[in-house]
Amino acid sequence: MTADAPIPCIANADLRKQIETFADVLKTEAHKLGAHGLDEKEFYNSGLFRGAIERLRGQFSATMSEKREFVRHVLNYMQDQGAIKEWTSAGEANRHDYVVELLDGRKAAIELKGCLDGNNTNIFERPPHVQEFIIWSVCSNPGASPPHNAWSGIHTRLSAEIISRSQRVDGLIVWDWACGTIGRPCPKVTAGGAPVTTLGPYELPPPCIYLFPGTIPAPRNNPHPAPQTLDQVGILKAFHQCFGGGDQHVHSVDIAVEYQGVDTVRTTTIRRDGVVVKQSSPSAIKRT
Repeated sequence: MTADAPIPCIANADLRKQIETFADVLKTEAHKLGAHGLDEKEFYNSGLFRGAIERLRGQFSATMSEKREFVRHVLNYMQDQGAIKEWTSAGEANRHDYVVELLDGRKAAIELKGCLDGNNTNIFERPPHVQEFIIWSVCSNPGASPPHNAWSGIHTRLSAEIISRSQRVDGLIVWDWACGTIGRPCPKVTAGGAPVTTLGPYELPPPCIYLFPGTIPAPRNNPHPAPQTLDQVGILKAFHQCFGGGDQHVHSVDIAVEYQGVDTVRTTTIRRDGVVVKQSSPSAIKRT
């Protein structure tokens, strides 16, 4: 794997091109569809096309039911396999989505996110009653770029939130039902021989796992804390082992922070199997 690749997988380039081409066709030919009775100029001036697109976007994105169904299958499977003791949904009122009890009695909270490149990634709160807290990215958009989303989430958003709000995040999982499909081939399976787990309607490769520092980076007293290991983050170890992950595929996220003049800057480094696969320049934390 070459440098500048924060995640092993990439979107299927042919599929992405087909999506772009079809979107262009749809924009220019939509007036020929349906029985609206408008000519081309009237159609596009009426707002009908834009309104239909926004309605479709809402239908795809407004509900979390599909994502929650996926998570339910995964956590039930992990419980059945003896990888975790039990799990519960945290409910709508909390800024985390699930609490998992591990085999040793420790509790881990999971916050469910989408593709990580949006402002929603910044909204989370580590609950005080758990020993571990992770983010789980479920990005089912087949046209999305996994490397862009992973880096946007880890460096641009999560590292800044961890430092500025002193919110410890123990790790990240990037994994959903599109992983390993024709739209998003998984090199861990195709080139690395990793197993595929059949789980209800899903055929899943091992998840992509990122281990974060166990303490909050701070310029004066903790400028460069070490990333944790799998043994230190039980929920990530449970995912890793239950779905046949290889240790060479696990990522460590290194966050170094310092003052440069009046700015607090951080440098984010992602390593896979001990090799640097992506590193930022020192980047100021910008709060809006």
